[in-house]
Amino acid sequence: MPTLSQLRELQAIAQAGLTYSRDPYDRERFERLLRLGAELLAAQTGQDPGGVHEHLRAERGYLTPKVDVRAVVLNGAGDVLLTREREDGRWSLPGGWADPGDSPREVAVREVREETGREVRAVRLLALLDKDKHAHPPELWAVYKVFIACELQSSEAGVHPDNTETLESGWFSPAELPPLSLGRNLPEQVRRMVELAQNPGLGVDVD
Repeated sequence: MPTLSQLRELQAIAQAGLTYSRDPYDRERFERLLRLGAELLAAQTGQDPGGVHEHLRAERGYLTPKVDVRAVVLNGAGDVLLTREREDGRWSLPGGWADPGDSPREVAVREVREETGREVRAVRLLALLDKDKHAHPPELWAVYKVFIACELQSSEAGVHPDNTETLESGWFSPAELPPLSLGRNLPEQVRRMVELAQNPGLGVDVD
């Protein structure tokens, strides 16, 4: 069975071919390659082959890792701010995919506001991690995870009316974390980010 990394490489070749090739016969071959890759990726990740294929067809150009930005917000007691995901009912650091036109700082601040109602100031980078190098469940895409320390500016809680992704937010001791959404963050990651946020001299973790 091919590895997830090999399947993503196959996907990248097919998508680049469909983007840049003008020969109809070559495009037909690349489309078939994309479909085969989707079937194999679906088997690896437990997703629907048709849905995976549609996701892959929507991507065009040179394939690069997606960027997931997470905000690390602590209160005066050293507790960390988490949000409960609607998708699986589990908890994660506030955050999500980076959008074109937004800097990582802007993504972190916006996600905290939308998911928790709190205002924060992005302070510094804590870590840049390759999701594949950690014990996350298999993911369709290659993902880089950006963790940013944020300083609490207002403690008023709430959820943005347009927010459809999270259910609630709360403060948790790093030693007593709730069930986490493991596709988004791991217990050891959350604890390490708290440690980095509390100790600037430790520098930045980079895979």
